[in-house]
Amino acid sequence: MEKLQRIFVAGHNGMVGSAVVRQLQQQSDVEIITRNRKELDLTNQQAVLDFFQQEQIDQVYLAAAKVGGIVANNTYPADFIYENLMIECNIIHSAHLANIQQLLFLGSSCIYPKLAPQPMGENALLTGTLEETNEPYAIAKIAGIKLCESYNRQYGRDYRSVMPTNLYGPGDNFHPENSHVIPALIRRFHEAKLNGDSEVVAWGSGKPMREFLYVDDMAAASIHVMNLESSIYSSNTQPMLSHINVGTGVDCTIRELVETVAKVVEFEGEIKFDTTKPDGAPRKLMSVDRLESLGWKYSVALEVGLQKAYNWFLKNQDNFRSK
Repeated sequence: MEKLQRIFVAGHNGMVGSAVVRQLQQQSDVEIITRNRKELDLTNQQAVLDFFQQEQIDQVYLAAAKVGGIVANNTYPADFIYENLMIECNIIHSAHLANIQQLLFLGSSCIYPKLAPQPMGENALLTGTLEETNEPYAIAKIAGIKLCESYNRQYGRDYRSVMPTNLYGPGDNFHPENSHVIPALIRRFHEAKLNGDSEVVAWGSGKPMREFLYVDDMAAASIHVMNLESSIYSSNTQPMLSHINVGTGVDCTIRELVETVAKVVEFEGEIKFDTTKPDGAPRKLMSVDRLESLGWKYSVALEVGLQKAYNWFLKNQDNFRSK
């Protein structure tokens, strides 16, 4: 019998981690290893080290993180920077001590400067001031990239990093206050349809442009990057620039997004935009030239992905009713 590759997915209950698990389950030559928070506290250094030394892991997907929207980041900045730094440090260092050669760290597009040129290339990292509202979280994610780079340089490890654009899909957070734009819109239009509301009001002018990626595409890209031959991966990454953007390279206006969500949910009322509310940055688009040169391109178009996300919401909405 051929030995199965033992793969640890940290954060397997989250939106991204669960998508990675779904993708890996399609492979017959892997054994997926997971631990929930009760079984393994990723902020506990000794517990994480003991786990890695006992489990004989071959690959690690580091998808575990403390995440939240603007309100949460503003309210709990210490929690966001501390917990994310601890998780990254414990997993990456323990993986190294356990002689695990392959690890993939999943970051966030918020690592880039607030006023980075569009589309944002990987070389924009550390070239300007971060967005104030999530700076502690962004700094923790930048530290994760630099941890991977540093273990590669000093110890010859093959620890890689991918930076996704705005993600959505199954497993998303549909909380009415704490969710991101797509799940918030899906829930708002769905409840407006059920209530027979004549209109839905969206924040801002609708003019800002944003990029969105279906989470299963993100998982597929992550596995693709993890399994690239070292020579191919290295030829597309500079020694001090080891992370790779993951996105579609295509953006849309918030107005277009809102109208598409309304279409998917089949809300037939009027859509109004409250221009007294802030727009945020005029555009946020990631350059995906490097990823495409490595042989991967997204497959789920926005409207198709929104329909999949809405279908998942409908099947799981009982879990959201009290939230």
